[in-house]
Amino acid sequence: MYYFIKIILILFTLTFFSKDKSLKNDKPNFIIYLSDDQDFLDYNIFGNENVQSIGVNKLAKEGITFTNFHTGQAICAPSRSQLYTGLYPLKNGSYTNHTHVRSNTLTVVQRLKEIGYEVVLAGKGHVGPSNIFDWDLFIQKVENKKLDLKKIDKYLRNVNRPFCLILASDYPHGPHPSKSQYKVSDIKKHPYDFNINPKKTGYYEFIKNDDNQLSNILNIVEKNGMKDNSVFIYAADHGYSGKYSLYQKGIKIPLIMRWPDKIKSGSKSNSLLTIVDVLPTLVEIAGGTIYDFDGKSFLPILENKKNEVNEYIYGVATRQNVQSTFVFPSRMVSNGKFKLIRNYNSYEVYSENLTKNNAINHFIEIGAKEFKRIPFEELYNLEKDPYEKNNLAKNKEYMDIKNALLVKLDDWMADQNDFVGVGKMPLIKPTLHRLDENSKWKTVDDSFVGKLKSNDYMITHY
Repeated sequence: MYYFIKIILILFTLTFFSKDKSLKNDKPNFIIYLSDDQDFLDYNIFGNENVQSIGVNKLAKEGITFTNFHTGQAICAPSRSQLYTGLYPLKNGSYTNHTHVRSNTLTVVQRLKEIGYEVVLAGKGHVGPSNIFDWDLFIQKVENKKLDLKKIDKYLRNVNRPFCLILASDYPHGPHPSKSQYKVSDIKKHPYDFNINPKKTGYYEFIKNDDNQLSNILNIVEKNGMKDNSVFIYAADHGYSGKYSLYQKGIKIPLIMRWPDKIKSGSKSNSLLTIVDVLPTLVEIAGGTIYDFDGKSFLPILENKKNEVNEYIYGVATRQNVQSTFVFPSRMVSNGKFKLIRNYNSYEVYSENLTKNNAINHFIEIGAKEFKRIPFEELYNLEKDPYEKNNLAKNKEYMDIKNALLVKLDDWMADQNDFVGVGKMPLIKPTLHRLDENSKWKTVDDSFVGKLKSNDYMITHY
């Protein structure tokens, strides 16, 4: 009888814990899936019926969908760096693409390790330096773009402590395939599109690939008993059509969160949020102390204790250190209803940015002329004009609103130690794409090729 009871107890224990290994943890796990270069409006759940997204739809059905979520900069490395630090680009140092955050910056690795978490990255890196992005494990891509599902599965099978697993997808980032299951007739024209780009069929193909990959991940999570005690977060780094800009098509991104028994299934929120809010939220969920963040925890929204945590959100844009590089920095503030953008090298004001250095002046002027139709100030009523077609900046009826937003923008720029303004137009030291060199993306006047010197540049990254 004794041995019979003992066997029953052993079998019960094995069965109980094998169904949900996460019961060993008293803290929830975090799983973040990050898509790469996808427009908000190209998600099935946000209106594009031509691209079915089974995985994303499943998450939305089981969790909460945020419809007013943004990044503070619509470029890959700066956007990811915001997510991983809870700081805006000017504060963390990753201001231009292909640059690192400052070496004294606290990242998701340090923030979560100090409260007992293992922090793992799978897929696309694109952040640095490595001494502070010191992942407990880095699972590299396979076949150039794909997440290594076998190694991710193996990790989840064997992990025995609370973890944060970041799944950084390389889809639907280009170059996109020429062959696709989609036809040109499948491409949905959005209100901000001037025409249909036939090459978007390949972009759609990669969206489908990404969703298939997400579905596989969700199955792996459930198979390994991690669903119930894991906060699953789905987002994109920035939009595809508005990359590099501060328009909604660049900075507005999806956010879906699933946390069984904590978040109401199939719910939606229009709360004004930004990507720097994610990390402080995770820290608070994990029981850590929130300090030195630009972002705010939105756990009160998840718990239905508050509807809003942000009165204003902010953004920056630079076109330096990208392929077709130009001097054209912009800044943004939004209260969710109205958005103000200032373009500090607009053709309207560029003459005030000129210096005594002829070479610097040349590239300042080129940048202003490249975007000649973009004014110094832009003001949009996002509730009535979500596609930003009607600039209200010079409308007298909206002067009070514009001026109030401008005060907030100026205060934020001062807090961020911003180096840009009218009359302050530094050239950013490039890591890849110089202003004064020819490439397949741009042509430089022969008389200005190689004319910029090291001391003509400002270093914004470390």
